Amino acid sequence: MVKVYTIASGKGGTGKTTVTANLGPMLAQYGKKTCILDADVGMANLGLILGLENLPVTLHEVLSGKARVRDAIYDGPLGVKVVPCGLSLQGFQQSNPDRLKDIMTDLVSEFDILVLDAPAGISRDGVIPLTIADGVILVVNPEISSIVDALKTKILTETVGGHIEGAIINRVGGSEDEFNRAQMEKLLGVRVLGVIPEDPNVRRASAGRSPIVIKYPTSRASRAFKRISADVAGIEYIEEETEAAREGFVDRLARALFRAKA
Repeated sequence: MVKVYTIASGKGGTGKTTVTANLGPMLAQYGKKTCILDADVGMANLGLILGLENLPVTLHEVLSGKARVRDAIYDGPLGVKVVPCGLSLQGFQQSNPDRLKDIMTDLVSEFDILVLDAPAGISRDGVIPLTIADGVILVVNPEISSIVDALKTKILTETVGGHIEGAIINRVGGSEDEFNRAQMEKLLGVRVLGVIPEDPNVRRASAGRSPIVIKYPTSRASRAFKRISADVAGIEYIEEETEAAREGFVDRLARALFRAKA
């Protein structure tokens, strides 16, 4: 059975699209036939992060009835399939968001997991991805405005009959040990699926048109994305040895050898 997840947030700027761009490739890497779809029809950015722009057919053409969704599927990193949205205002104006339900029907037979990058805020375009998903994953920053807006999205999702799968807390400063997961779960009323630390490599990867799990695979944020992806895929995550750990071992070995010769 295909699982459909919608990545949502109450406000813009929480890192929702970055989460989608990194979860998708890792789910594919973990053996799941995965497709990520940019459902943010008006403010599409997923294609930009993945280096997929100026394409002949996008979700805009599909939502306007000019193309089939199969013509808008492109290859992404690590085997993930991507349905990007166009960047033009005209394409947005011609799109009919109600067609999204039919598009999902066409895709469910081809994939194990579908991940939708939903628009931020509460709007007609944003409600549809909440209703058609098996689970909505909230992306929340550890600040009061983001938490309050996430709670509004949670209430809206439950009102329209959707299900909240959990929350990802993004851009957390300090160490994860300092983050109070239990308190956040109490505030949101949902399970925290994972915590993404503040990491300058996220911006560097985006500037290079690549997910951080590809560009900087051993970075703190990358390892967090991998743990969350393994959880969603239903597999055990084995912590990778970081470059710093490898260098530390070599340094210790060199010192031991030096002392032995001395």
